[in-house]
Order: sequence, then structure tokens, then C-alpha cells
Amino acid sequence: MQMDEYELELLDAVENATYFERVENFEDELLEAKNAAKNFLNKSKNVNIRIPEFDMLMLKRKSAELNIPYQTILSSLIHQYVTEKLKPTL
Repeated sequence: MQMDEYELELLDAVENATYFERVENFEDELLEAKNAAKNFLNKSKNVNIRIPEFDMLMLKRKSAELNIPYQTILSSLIHQYVTEKLKPTL
């Protein structure tokens, strides 16, 4: 992942810091940072893709068997692939 100039400066400052000061409202700041990270990671993006009709039919059949929306299955497969939990077979 590419970092911009600000991010590189921030990383350098953290790596070269000789000490850190704890803020007075540490718990509140920590909670706010966790919520910001969670909200960022939970954002979703709509995409349009072309899928062969047969594959779509089979996907919908499998989703009905599992009682899971087919969009959820597709999203899960993409997530597993990008986190390297799923390897494509060629």
C-alpha cells in the first residue's frame, strides 16, 4: 500500500520518537480511534460485474440451500481471496 507524504512523515515521527505521553482521557481517545477504524473498515462499495448466466443460476441455487443472500457469498469469497485465505486454482 502506497503512503502519502503526510503518512510517511507521521510514521517517521512515531518510529523516531524517544518517548510518548499518555493523554488524560486515554480511554475515550482509544474508543474513538477504534470506532473510526471500525467504521472505515466496514464501508462498502457497490460494484457491477458480468457473471455467466449459468454461474449466477448455480450461485443463487447454493445461496438458497444455505439460506444466505448470494451477494453475501460473493462478498465473502472476495474477502477470503484478498486476505489470502482462498487461493484460486488455475
